[in-house]
Amino acid sequence: MKVFEDIKMLIHPYHSINLVMSLSFLMARYVPGLCELIFAPAQCGELSMWESEVLFFMLVIIMFRTRKSGSRTMIAYISVFNMYAKLCNVVLWFSSDAVYGIIYIIIAIVHFLVVGEPVYSGPEKVIYFQGKAFDDEMANDPQTVWFITFFTAWSPACSSLAPIFAKLSAEYSLDNLKFGKIDVGRYPDAAKHYHINDTTFSLQLPTISLFREGKEVERRPCLDAQAKFRKFYFTEDNIKAAFDMNNIHMECNKILESKKGKKEIHAKSE
Repeated sequence: MKVFEDIKMLIHPYHSINLVMSLSFLMARYVPGLCELIFAPAQCGELSMWESEVLFFMLVIIMFRTRKSGSRTMIAYISVFNMYAKLCNVVLWFSSDAVYGIIYIIIAIVHFLVVGEPVYSGPEKVIYFQGKAFDDEMANDPQTVWFITFFTAWSPACSSLAPIFAKLSAEYSLDNLKFGKIDVGRYPDAAKHYHINDTTFSLQLPTISLFREGKEVERRPCLDAQAKFRKFYFTEDNIKAAFDMNNIHMECNKILESKKGKKEIHAKSE
């Protein structure tokens, strides 16, 4: 079922056009007719040594980033591939002809502005905080348990987590158990405040943190004994298990029922 959902997403113009752009230079070199239209006949059907090295370097980077990714989904892998492959294509097209490079960048910008990335459209109960506003929220209501995702809009791993986090929020949210998100790419001060590395090669994007009584008590990914971040795969089951979400939900629900019972007793006594 998940495979069919991923295939359906890949058919979306955003991903399909991204794939074409990621493979555009190779297609232009190896597709008969198209190559002769763009390049000299002698260049068709083969790559120069330098172009091969650029592609090899790109593959190494993609392999490294997918290993560090917080998701195992096909969409996440393809998103990482597209991001670095398009950067590689910019270099290859510019090295071939500056005009081709400029045209490629213009097409990429138009694609980004006109064809939006498909987003989760199901139910969710997520509150989006600006910067360090979350601290004020915790100060006003310290008894509420919070699950907070720290993310950036440009990270494929964060995009892959979004529908999972939204689904969890719809399933587990209570009056005293809430879900929130903070865009540390947009609010770098928040990244420093919550100790999140928001650079391109960060191993902390995304990060999910659990807050109780106004304090952070758990986060994923977290540091190991060697002070290195342990790899964490942000699947629905992994998140539930890592944070013991079922027991937290049960605990919060009991507190609500207890408060409700006390109010009913108080109302009857009056």
